[in-house]
Amino acid sequence: MDTSNEAKDLLESDTQKVEVEDGAASPKMAGMLSEEEQEELSNDLAKVEEEIQTLSQVLAAKERRLAEIKRKLGITPLNELRQNLTKSWEGMTSSPAYKKTSETLSQAGQKASAAFTNVGSVITKKLEEVRNSQTFKSFEEKVENIKTKVGGNKPAGGDFGDVLNSTANAGVTEPLTEEPHLAKDEP
Repeated sequence: MDTSNEAKDLLESDTQKVEVEDGAASPKMAGMLSEEEQEELSNDLAKVEEEIQTLSQVLAAKERRLAEIKRKLGITPLNELRQNLTKSWEGMTSSPAYKKTSETLSQAGQKASAAFTNVGSVITKKLEEVRNSQTFKSFEEKVENIKTKVGGNKPAGGDFGDVLNSTANAGVTEPLTEEPHLAKDEP
């Protein structure tokens, strides 16, 4: 029985602490406290508030001193930000998740590169097959015949400039000897 009474007492005291901490039952609690206890708590409250204020002032003084030291050392907010970013980046790149992701992306890149190389090889092979096909050879012969007719009987394999010049000159067979006809009224 003693254990259950102790448990009830602990439960009640915990409930009272929660009510006091929440502040919801403080008027009820104030009625349960004696004047002496209330005065003691009020003094304690004032003392804690004063300590908090003193600590805030000390903290502000320390922050000013910190800023002064940083200024003397040449540490600017931009430098601090840069250092923080560098540390964060180093922390991130050394994490197992980053390493695994990096490795996976590297493997994916290698596979993609191999696939593109494969596709290029397949395209090259197909173009060779087309070039060696009878249809392409027939087309090539027709182009060669047209080239011969337009460019004259020059040997095949001339440079591109020669082909252009021969094609341009092949269209002009007779020079213009006639002057344009002028109207009689015009001078």
